[in-house]
Amino acid sequence: MEPALAITGLTKSFGTTRAVAGVSLEVQPGEVYGLIGPDGAGKTTTMRAVTGLVGADAGDIRALGFRVPGEERSLRAQLGYMPQQYSLYGDLSVQENLRFFAGMYGVARADLLEREKRLLGIARLEQFRDRPAAALSGGMYKKLALSCALIHSPRLLLLDEPTIGVDPISRRELWAFLGELITGGVAVMVSTPYMDEAERCHRVGLLVDGRLVAQGRPRDLIAGFGHTVLEVSAAPVPPGEELFVRQPGVLDVYPVGKRLHVVTDEGEAMAARLVALAREAGLAGVRVAPVPPSFEDVFLALSAAPGEVAA
Repeated sequence: MEPALAITGLTKSFGTTRAVAGVSLEVQPGEVYGLIGPDGAGKTTTMRAVTGLVGADAGDIRALGFRVPGEERSLRAQLGYMPQQYSLYGDLSVQENLRFFAGMYGVARADLLEREKRLLGIARLEQFRDRPAAALSGGMYKKLALSCALIHSPRLLLLDEPTIGVDPISRRELWAFLGELITGGVAVMVSTPYMDEAERCHRVGLLVDGRLVAQGRPRDLIAGFGHTVLEVSAAPVPPGEELFVRQPGVLDVYPVGKRLHVVTDEGEAMAARLVALAREAGLAGVRVAPVPPSFEDVFLALSAAPGEVAA
């Protein structure tokens, strides 16, 4: 199957800052590909390069058979893009925004009425069709923005952190919305800072400092983690990170809720050492136990120690 999106060796700098460095990835029809990474990792630049809004310094982009740059005007008729920043017209109603974007893409009126009804239904915005976009809640605004990006029935959809600032229910509804799309063969690339959303993607790519340091199915990345994760808990609070991070054999230490996760290559033998170390420091009630690695553990480890990995 030919990929809906194929990026090879994408590189882009802004002045002396390298935003994207040699990124290569593919997104298949009917697939949700998650672009994961900390702020400034290059996620937005990668997406904007695909749309043609940012010119690449090097590399090759082919989206739906079109080369970018060069054929982006033809591509845009089949491409949907939802940027991070607010992009709707606040003084226009929900329905007026949909129809405005439909007009931009040349959607025929007969098709518009059918698509408008379907999108408002999926997004649960029917009863708010006359409400100005500026008066919508954060979750409803994001669902309207997604509907506007879909009004011309694109085959490739780029979503740049679409659930930032929305409530958990709206996040769940938006992902249900994406589930409807991929059953029809739409290819989706979505960036997100939420690890639970990353695990819902078919495949993910982790960007760190503009480099793609790992990609693959979330469960495969977890299975291939290769380190032991020890969870440290204490009453009333766990010991500070500084106590453990300097110890030989400890690769990383970070808080997870009210507990600490310690990553090591020395297996469960490290647990006894950490308990003894805590007692020597005068800490009481410290408990250390191995836990299965989560996708968050994988993400934090790869973000802290980037290295070119592919799965």
